[in-house]
Amino acid sequence: MNTAVYTPEWVREDFVDFVAEKFHPTWAWKKVKAELVSKRALSQDFHEFILRPNHNFDASKFQAGQSLLVTVVVKGVRQQRGYSIINIDEYGIHIAVKQQGVVSNALAAMPIHSVIEISQVQGEFTLNTPSTEPVLLIASGSGITAIYSLLKHALKQNQSIEMIYFSRDSAYHHEIEILHQQFQNFTYHLIDTSKTKLHFSEKLLKHLVPDFESRMCYACGTAGMMQDLHALYESAKRQNQLKTEYFQLTIDPTLEAQQVTFARAQQTFMADASLLESAEKAGLKPAHGCRIGICNTCSCTKVQGAVRNVLTGEIDQGNNTQIKLCISQAISPVVINL
Repeated sequence: MNTAVYTPEWVREDFVDFVAEKFHPTWAWKKVKAELVSKRALSQDFHEFILRPNHNFDASKFQAGQSLLVTVVVKGVRQQRGYSIINIDEYGIHIAVKQQGVVSNALAAMPIHSVIEISQVQGEFTLNTPSTEPVLLIASGSGITAIYSLLKHALKQNQSIEMIYFSRDSAYHHEIEILHQQFQNFTYHLIDTSKTKLHFSEKLLKHLVPDFESRMCYACGTAGMMQDLHALYESAKRQNQLKTEYFQLTIDPTLEAQQVTFARAQQTFMADASLLESAEKAGLKPAHGCRIGICNTCSCTKVQGAVRNVLTGEIDQGNNTQIKLCISQAISPVVINL
């Protein structure tokens, strides 16, 4: 008969971290902590931060387009949000923060030398198009951070690049315009939405980039633009030519609340928002990370029922399929293996 052997934990990580931070605020055994060493305004509500991480951060894993999770404590509650990494250099990790949420507002208010907890690099929004093939980059709003990162990487590969940028504050426009002047293989279209009502459409895309169908498209931006892009590429049966990243979630308010059951926990609740938010409203605490579909922390098995992906609009009606709670909205009674 096998018996479990108790192994005492002689050194606790939280105790080591408690002692270490007395010597230096970013020291930790395993956690990735970072010091805010620089902040500059890109616009009235958009700032670029430089974070200097501790030795636990593995910068060698970074690929252009990836992101990291930032954790802050707001009113005693740990809150997380994902931010695209613009680049990593000798000064630190460069991210851009637009004040439009709890974590972003907390970060914007932090003084220089504040210390925060961050994750390792993550995400699959990376440039995987061969250098010999042309690409199309589309950005709007804070989505420019991921697209700007991809742009600089694509220029290093000497790829043919078309870029469309919808913006009311033109963050990074000056830097991109300089690159446009330097590289003959880079064509740049800025749509200043503070001066025009012109927004993304198939007609506009065909006008600006007539050969867009021959290019792999990378896009990051507002929910409306992203949904229109997905609809366009889906109708043309070119979904494999579109790769996207999201930072805004749009719940369909017209859908009725549905009964959701966490089978292993034997808990049932009504869901009228994302499955993650609805579970939290019901007092449950499923594991989660970015809350915007980037990481896989909240991935789980949907045993049965139908859910809508709030990013792409796709419907999943299959049994025993993998979903992410943070970007799934129930459209029928659902059973989850949690």
